Amino acid sequence: MTIGRIAFLGSGETSLAGGRIFEMLARLIPPPLRIAILETPAGFELNASLVAGRVGDFLKTRLQNYKPTIDLIPARKQGTQFSPDNPEILKPLLQANFIFMGPGSPSYMARQLRGTLAWDIIRARHRQGATLVFASAATISVGQSVLPVYEIYKVGEDVHVKDGLNYFSDFGAQVSFIPHWNNAEGGVDLDTSRCFVGMERFEQWRVMTPHESVVVGLDEHSGVIMDFEQNTCEVHGVSSVTVAKNTGTKMYPADSTFPLSELGEIKIPDPIEEGIPPETWQMTLSAQAVEDEPPPAEILDLLEQRTQARTARNFAESDRLRDAISALGWTVKDTKEGQQLERL
Repeated sequence: MTIGRIAFLGSGETSLAGGRIFEMLARLIPPPLRIAILETPAGFELNASLVAGRVGDFLKTRLQNYKPTIDLIPARKQGTQFSPDNPEILKPLLQANFIFMGPGSPSYMARQLRGTLAWDIIRARHRQGATLVFASAATISVGQSVLPVYEIYKVGEDVHVKDGLNYFSDFGAQVSFIPHWNNAEGGVDLDTSRCFVGMERFEQWRVMTPHESVVVGLDEHSGVIMDFEQNTCEVHGVSSVTVAKNTGTKMYPADSTFPLSELGEIKIPDPIEEGIPPETWQMTLSAQAVEDEPPPAEILDLLEQRTQARTARNFAESDRLRDAISALGWTVKDTKEGQQLERL
């Protein structure tokens, strides 16, 4: 079983640079391309679905050559019908091979996803080969330590550290991420680098994080793709990625590659399902097995009858057969290449 890639974007997930990274990743995923976009990072906002929907619309256009299926996962808040623990709304996540999370609040996302079914499914799918993409606020949330940007920059709270989802703890590493690393919106009067909090407050935050931890700084419209099979980190976009450790800081420009070991001694979990509830692991494997099953003979026979009906321009019969196929759990899409079957 091949573990998937992970991409982190500093900003600009719907920009030209972000689109190129998405397309590069899509090219490496065996079809069909199934994209799941979680609404969790912006789940506290009234327009959470619109925030995720904009990314979905962008990917639908940008990746149209890959004919993606795109699902928005409304896993917004624990304890509600849109909970990250609600298995009904998480169903598309089970078969997704491209999972994205982006703008919102880092501390909110970490709080809502920690210990949930959604987070366990994401971790399981990655170990089964799915590509993960985190942008903007989500990059902060999945790290070991969260920089609470809203609380410090907008509310005025003192500099402090919150616990992140700590994704790389499964791999034996201590890594945190800071997007908008080189932000300059404040001009000459206000330092808005280091995700808007400025260098001075960032250094205060850094001192509060574990001494051995690694911080990855992502410039705007730039990102890094981690390949666990090749043990490499590839930098893409318009600027650079910075790796800050207690032994020093290194900057890697766009189009450069550095070893994954720069982030720590990365170890692939063994056994592969270590740290993931067995029932969740089996749930994801079962979903893949169902997806791989070919259409039964009965469905193929109905599809052939529908082909003949359409050739004879008997569209009433064609519609009846389409409904009969749908009742058996499959849907028919009429494309330029002909009829295509997909499991409902």
